[in-house]
Amino acid sequence: MIAFVNGAVAALTPTLAVIEVGGVGMAVHCTPNTIAGLRMGEQARLATSLVVREDSLTLYGFADDDERQVFELLQTASGVGPRVAQAMLGVHSPDALRVAFASGDAKALTAVPGIGPKGAQKLLLELKGKLGAPLGSSGLVGAQRAVASAPAPWSEQLSAALISLGYASRDAEEAVAAVTPQAEEAIAAGGAAPVPQLLRAALQTLNRAR
Repeated sequence: MIAFVNGAVAALTPTLAVIEVGGVGMAVHCTPNTIAGLRMGEQARLATSLVVREDSLTLYGFADDDERQVFELLQTASGVGPRVAQAMLGVHSPDALRVAFASGDAKALTAVPGIGPKGAQKLLLELKGKLGAPLGSSGLVGAQRAVASAPAPWSEQLSAALISLGYASRDAEEAVAAVTPQAEEAIAAGGAAPVPQLLRAALQTLNRAR
């Protein structure tokens, strides 16, 4: 397995980087986010995963080892090949995918081109728990579980989740108020308040306020 490539960036396209390694140009398929971090002529180190097929050898590149690991774990689900796994990482960061699977957020998965509602539900069943906890917030998965199990109205669920993450009650109340229009819009459309999505929006509000 080629674990990483390290060399000068010789060429770039929206989905492909050519890295010169020992005088050889290695074509590496990357997400647009990874491509955006590269510059022509500059040194780059990409974590890589080699996908072997009967008629091809394809190298996929990632900004770090965590992204590569998630790429490989996603492919343990039936029907998920490297292109779908890369598309998922093109839309969501590794931590965002961990949160989506921990909270059962099918809507986040359907934002990925090629994944419909049925496919999203299937992926949630197959991959839940396999990606691990979000690296950026050790308490977030616990908060998501509290949200899922609490029978209280959405606002109380959301407030309890934020407090369990260490936020003060006043800050939690302000964050709940900030996302209330989003919740009311979902309810008015005939659905339930999407608490996991509201939790993420509330966290973004709190982070901006810091």
